[in-house]
Amino acid sequence: MKLKIMFLLFYIASSFGVYAINDPEPLKILCYNLRFGELASLEELAEFIKSVDPDIVALQEVDVRTYRERAPKQNGKDFITELGYRTGMLSAFGKTIPYMDGYYGIGILSKYPLSSIERIYLPKSAHGKEQRAVLVADVEYRDGAYITFASTHLDYTNTQERQLQVQALNKELLNRSYPVLLAGDFNAIPEAEEIMNGMKRWKDLSGKDATVPAKNPKKKIDYIFGYPAGKWELIRDTTYQVQLSDHLPLSAIVQMKQHN
Repeated sequence: MKLKIMFLLFYIASSFGVYAINDPEPLKILCYNLRFGELASLEELAEFIKSVDPDIVALQEVDVRTYRERAPKQNGKDFITELGYRTGMLSAFGKTIPYMDGYYGIGILSKYPLSSIERIYLPKSAHGKEQRAVLVADVEYRDGAYITFASTHLDYTNTQERQLQVQALNKELLNRSYPVLLAGDFNAIPEAEEIMNGMKRWKDLSGKDATVPAKNPKKKIDYIFGYPAGKWELIRDTTYQVQLSDHLPLSAIVQMKQHN
């Protein structure tokens, strides 16, 4: 009799979706500054990305139809479109500056549909080197379920400029409707003001490994963050020892906690 009652309760619970409240499947995030393709071909970069098999990728130093003397093999190429094609992923590009007859900026690759895409310029003072931005996309990672994913690349010249840019990131991203993942080249070590205090409301999901320079890494300046901090769990982080750029790429397998 007890067995029948337990089976009946299980059947009722399943019928009403009680078991549908389990945490969502993990997402694998990759973050990579490409060094505008100076050190590797787009084929090599795409093969690496495919080998990692990420769900969503944040890219920095992405060229579109530029003509650089330092990267002649990449001249005229549309990095984001070609990488999307070669990896089989959907792609989005955010221009930060016009450069060498083309555009330079940041990008996103995703296995999943992008329901909205927005490029937002970050503050640039008289002390900043060049315009910076954040590329923001709402990603439908399951049917009817979304996260917000952002790729950025902050100023490399001074901490004051980066602090202003982090303030702008917080203003733009902390009040979004969906949980947020933010990845990019912050050009700042973990002890810097813009990371230690500027990003204190976020959870660092990217480990502690140094990411630059790629051949003999000494500093960590690339990150993957999640917000709200209590919503995200880090399952595993990896920094890849590959020499396709002057940065090492990093990944994080993350999972959302359904009840936070």
